[in-house]
Amino acid sequence: MKIILLSLVFIMSFSSYSQNDYTTKIDSIEKTFTYEHGIIKLSNGVGSITIPKGFKYLNSTQAERVLFDLWGNPKSDNMTLGLLLPENQGVLDQKGYVFNVQYDEIGYVKDDDADDIDYDDLLIQMRKDVETENVDRKKEGYESISIVGWAAKPFYDEDRKILHWAKKIKFGNEPINTLNYNIRILGRKGVIVLNAIATETELPLVQKDIKKVLDIVQFNDGYKYEEFDSSIDNVAAWTIGGLVAGKILTKVGIFALVAKFGKIIILALLGFFGAFKNKIKKLFSKNKEEESIEKIEETDSNPE
Repeated sequence: MKIILLSLVFIMSFSSYSQNDYTTKIDSIEKTFTYEHGIIKLSNGVGSITIPKGFKYLNSTQAERVLFDLWGNPKSDNMTLGLLLPENQGVLDQKGYVFNVQYDEIGYVKDDDADDIDYDDLLIQMRKDVETENVDRKKEGYESISIVGWAAKPFYDEDRKILHWAKKIKFGNEPINTLNYNIRILGRKGVIVLNAIATETELPLVQKDIKKVLDIVQFNDGYKYEEFDSSIDNVAAWTIGGLVAGKILTKVGIFALVAKFGKIIILALLGFFGAFKNKIKKLFSKNKEEESIEKIEETDSNPE
């Protein structure tokens, strides 16, 4: 609803400004980022990522700026090791997708249950869990979420120790569902997580590129799955089914993706219509979105 109101304000009060002004503002922010290619050593020392052709990588410091300051996501420790996205795409593009890279040191994940899981039954339980999580989400000022269904049923590659699946998720009353495409690469002490951030309409694009992404992670010696030593290593509380059913609000869960698209509109309004800033801010009074607006302005004026 707030996005609709902002759009009406834009149409009625600021119609004289052109799309070129909006594009210039977005481009000015995009130019503050420095992307990397080739082999990227993960900052936590567990492994590396080989950036495939047609992709680029944003390191952890810049990725935090995107996730927290530009997209308005709730802050959390160990939220990101970096962002992986297509070469021809920017972090503020309204279309496309982004993979957030993380490491979750949960221990050695046993895969004995991989062939025995009924994922339809698991989906029913996940929906119930999300309803419980929504209580805390609303208390923190965020919209409720619901799982619409599988966008791609879970698949576990036992040889490569890679698990991947996709969920369709709805934020509040948003008309477009969110795509949450998950990849887990199992290691000796935990899992490397790649989490695709997009809308449901980008599913064909993600699926087209997924084979390239599945092979990019290499664990360093001492962190490989086959090096597990039961006498000294910790075993994770979660199995394969537990990874798929993991709570959405955990640090390896999804983000408030509505913010990604909404803040782009807000950014344009604030950037070119400063005289009307107070009117716009009143629409967000005592709400999480107001905090994100301020962060966007600070980030734009003081890029790292």
